[in-house]
Amino acid sequence: MNALPSSSVPPADSAGRDVLRTLLERPLPAVMGVLNVTPDSFSDGGEFITPDQALERARAMIADGVDIIDIGAESTRPYKGAKAVTAEDELARLRPVLSGVVALGVPVSIDSMKAEVVAFALDQGAAIANDVWGLQRDAAMAPLVAARGVPVIVMHNRDSVDSAIDIIADMKAFFLRSLDIAAKAGIARDKIVLDPGIGFGKTAEQSMIALARLREFDMFGLPVLVGASRKRFIASVSPSEPKERLAGSIAAHLIAAQRGARIIRTHDVAETLQALRVANAIESKQ
Repeated sequence: MNALPSSSVPPADSAGRDVLRTLLERPLPAVMGVLNVTPDSFSDGGEFITPDQALERARAMIADGVDIIDIGAESTRPYKGAKAVTAEDELARLRPVLSGVVALGVPVSIDSMKAEVVAFALDQGAAIANDVWGLQRDAAMAPLVAARGVPVIVMHNRDSVDSAIDIIADMKAFFLRSLDIAAKAGIARDKIVLDPGIGFGKTAEQSMIALARLREFDMFGLPVLVGASRKRFIASVSPSEPKERLAGSIAAHLIAAQRGARIIRTHDVAETLQALRVANAIESKQ
């Protein structure tokens, strides 16, 4: 069941509307920490499935300096193997956890492609919608985001990998469609963040091309989020399992930051933040 925006639900308050602007005004990219309350996420599935585990993980990320906590209740692993779940399943995983995470005081984004789930999360105090299908999978998503006045992360995705395509051209065309949907729904342009969707519907080579050519998305005049954390393309360069990819993740994220990424999504908050701070300190000495 899709959730349509209701006139009885008020838009986000001024704090909710300004959360993205506040984060983007900082000199360093904002760090978004991953909190998967799922049994099957590619890197940490099942580790934070109980409310106590999830809250402990959220507190640890806050202690490490996280700027945003991105909570997801359906695995959208960026290659084959993810099992689709119903909105009811997502909500059952979120209900025992979400309000407690929001109460910790750090902005929370809801990682879901279902408007019904996003509506629930926003009702509980989540401040950002994170749609891995860029407003193109659930027709109720864009109207909901517009009605609530919250920021939205628009991620590039594909149903299948095609090594023969020009991935940058495909991404630009996808973003143009998403931005058209957003404009028609009435989403303010300054509430939109673009995400190249590293690993999603892409070969390892295409993921690296997207990172290398990240500046090409400056054409949209919008902030960019990059989530390369523990992704499989790292193993194509240096064979490794997901939890063995910290160094590769940091390398990718530093390159992304150098190419203009304003939000970095990671499983490893403390290490990523340290790398960003050190790189920035070195750059400032030029």
